[in-house]
Amino acid sequence: MKRQDFQYGLRDGVPIALGYFSVSFSFGIMALKGGLSVLQAAITSLTNMTSAGQFAGLQIIIAGGTLLEMAATQLIINLRYALMSLSLSQKLSGNVTLWQRFIIAFANTDEIFAVAMSHNRELTFSYMVGLQILPIIGWTSGTACGAVAGSMLPAAINSALSVALYGMFLAVVIPAAKKTRPVLLMVLLAAAISCILYYVPLFQGISAGMSIIICTVAASVVGAIVFPVKEEGGAK
Repeated sequence: MKRQDFQYGLRDGVPIALGYFSVSFSFGIMALKGGLSVLQAAITSLTNMTSAGQFAGLQIIIAGGTLLEMAATQLIINLRYALMSLSLSQKLSGNVTLWQRFIIAFANTDEIFAVAMSHNRELTFSYMVGLQILPIIGWTSGTACGAVAGSMLPAAINSALSVALYGMFLAVVIPAAKKTRPVLLMVLLAAAISCILYYVPLFQGISAGMSIIICTVAASVVGAIVFPVKEEGGAK
């Protein structure tokens, strides 16, 4: 392992780790409220490393969803990682072995992928390990600290802190919706479908996990049909 590349990776991973700690703190609080122990919450973050997938999965666990609903939800939410990994593999050094690629794939999150792709050099295994190790620690430790804090703080404060989860989602959605009209329309469509599934008596038998799947797929399909992405050269 090249020490210099590893150090470069550590340096680039610091901002990601700090951001992950704050976001996963909210997940830890939510996990504790959902019935998971501190250890279970920390292990969940350590073995998954997927923010949206974990939050959605936890909601399904709390709602008593089935394993099929869990698998389908995770497939839909995390399918983007397959495309990101294919793209990242094109920039990896030829010296990166197959088992090293498996290790890199474990923590190929959105932020890590973005930083790696913007790196102006060929990606070595040493650099990728350095880039990923601090975010993994930040995500896991943040979850543990959030769960511990949730078990010690009064119920009123614990409930108030859990609102940070919804603030995080708003912080992700609102800027994109303000910049792009199609995103705004698809967000509104997904919200409308969710309200229909929740309030219309005909759909009361649909579980929370299945509702997430329906809203995600429906909004994505409509968005792809109505607002297709233009490819290079102007063709659709």
